[in-house]
Amino acid sequence: MIAMDHLLKATAEGVRIFAAVTTELVGEAARRHDCYPTASAALGRTLTGALLFAANLKNEEAVTIKIAGDGPLGRIVADAVPEGYARGFVDNPHVDIPPTASGKIDVAGGVGRNGLVSVTRFTGLEHDVSGSCELISGEIAEDLTNYLFVSEQTPSSVGLGVLVDTDFSIRAAGGFLVQPLPDCSDAVLDRLEQNLRGMRSVTEMIDGGLAARGMIETIFDGLEINFLSETALQFRCQCSRERVASTLSSLTAKDRQSLLDDGKAEVVCQFCGEKYQFSRAELEEIF
Repeated sequence: MIAMDHLLKATAEGVRIFAAVTTELVGEAARRHDCYPTASAALGRTLTGALLFAANLKNEEAVTIKIAGDGPLGRIVADAVPEGYARGFVDNPHVDIPPTASGKIDVAGGVGRNGLVSVTRFTGLEHDVSGSCELISGEIAEDLTNYLFVSEQTPSSVGLGVLVDTDFSIRAAGGFLVQPLPDCSDAVLDRLEQNLRGMRSVTEMIDGGLAARGMIETIFDGLEINFLSETALQFRCQCSRERVASTLSSLTAKDRQSLLDDGKAEVVCQFCGEKYQFSRAELEEIF
């Protein structure tokens, strides 16, 4: 078991890769939202995918990935920043459907195969960069791979995995994003495809003790690797009591009076499940 979540960047002969271990982060998200196994796996894959997408952004930029299929999970949303923080939620966290014929968690069944994957990159410029495409499998990794090719014309390979233990805790989670650069040779591409076909699953590698470096060495076997920066990862939400109070202060007069009549208010953050409670006296001060 890898103790600390992290993301490592590397290149090798015209190919770049981001690899991440997100076991603790996904575990925190699953705990906060009281996720059942299918929901944990889907949310964990989306959170990891968002962190991999954010790895190529500049500081103070951000990315949001939304998976909206026709399955029982509803929407799955994840935000991430290049500094290594992520947060997210799934509409219906208590979804848990029977496993597939091979005994694996049926993420595709939970997500559904009809719907959209949407990605928004917040760059700090006048207009954010957004794109979307149809889901092709509901497995999330394949859908993100297809999104990068269809919407951003970037050939890529995305691998994601979440291993849920019998007590619903997260035993292993992580993923990788591989992208050939313009100067990549056909011989390197052939070797890369061969390595990807023959490797163990992401969760098998992490559960077996490999960190991000080990995953990269497996995927880039036979290539000359140049390891770059490493970033610690953490589940972190931007919500705060002050932000919630600011939101309450913008309510209509009718909604304000309704809360005052109740004598209290409780606001629950959709992204992290944190509860903020306000007494009548605090509401009067805010209003």
